[in-house]
Amino acid sequence: MVIGNDTLIHPAAFLLMGIPGLGSNIHFWMAFPLCFMYALATLGNLTIILIIRADQTLHEPMYLFLAMLSTIDMVLSSVTMPKMANLFLTGRQEIEFNLCLTQMFLIHALSAMESAVLLAMAFDRFVAICHPLRHASVLTAPVVGKIGLAALTRGFVFFFPLPFILKRLSYCHSNTVTHSFCLHQDIMKLSCTDTTVNVVYGLFIILSVMGVDSLFIGFSYILILQAVLGLSSRGAAFKAFNTCISHLCAVLVFYVPLIGLSVVHQLGGPTSMVHVVMANVYLLLPPIVNPIVYGAKTKQIRVRILHMFQHDAG
Repeated sequence: MVIGNDTLIHPAAFLLMGIPGLGSNIHFWMAFPLCFMYALATLGNLTIILIIRADQTLHEPMYLFLAMLSTIDMVLSSVTMPKMANLFLTGRQEIEFNLCLTQMFLIHALSAMESAVLLAMAFDRFVAICHPLRHASVLTAPVVGKIGLAALTRGFVFFFPLPFILKRLSYCHSNTVTHSFCLHQDIMKLSCTDTTVNVVYGLFIILSVMGVDSLFIGFSYILILQAVLGLSSRGAAFKAFNTCISHLCAVLVFYVPLIGLSVVHQLGGPTSMVHVVMANVYLLLPPIVNPIVYGAKTKQIRVRILHMFQHDAG
């Protein structure tokens, strides 16, 4: 233990538990599919980023937002998966106190940025379907850039206080974090001092960031659905809504585990296997699933990926 100013007690390091109830042998073998998942997430997201960057015809709002989403997913997987793989392979559980807080900040801030980009993508689909003639004038390249900057700034500003309000706590009980990575709720539970500020601020940012984003995304799709159902041609309606399928999948993959994890945490009690599974799904699934879904469902990207493979084969 390290005793700081005003007799605050901070551990030199936290211990990452991994997946509770699983032995070291199972953890070891789980490292290999985890490494494969990390390679798949990195390759998939990097491919989408490079395709969009190289092809001028893809410099449209939908694809620029997709490039932002892929960038966030690639960074998020790099923040979590390598440390998890090292934990499973070597059994080394220690993570230095400040490094744990840094990882925690990045996980939460990047998640907020992803939520903002998903909202921006919903707005793009809303304008494209409900007001197609205004789409080009509303979502210009400078506007898309400002939306990306706003997503980055909001994620940073809202979650930057978290490490500091955790540092004002003393940790005189266990120093074992019940996940394979550091999350605000789990570090907070290890404190032996009053955590009211952490609880209130944590609830505030979840509701004001992810909560507000999810409400606006839901509202956007209600309006999109009304516009699609109002089309006279069934073929046109299907074609219009089909452009939203990939985004809907990304929204569900991101928000369903997030809501489940939030509900489980609000129920209180000791951390269970359900907590751990929901947290892993919430952090590990989107970076893997998003490039697969967008690569399969987006014709322009699918064609360019197939062209790359045919070119290599030739």
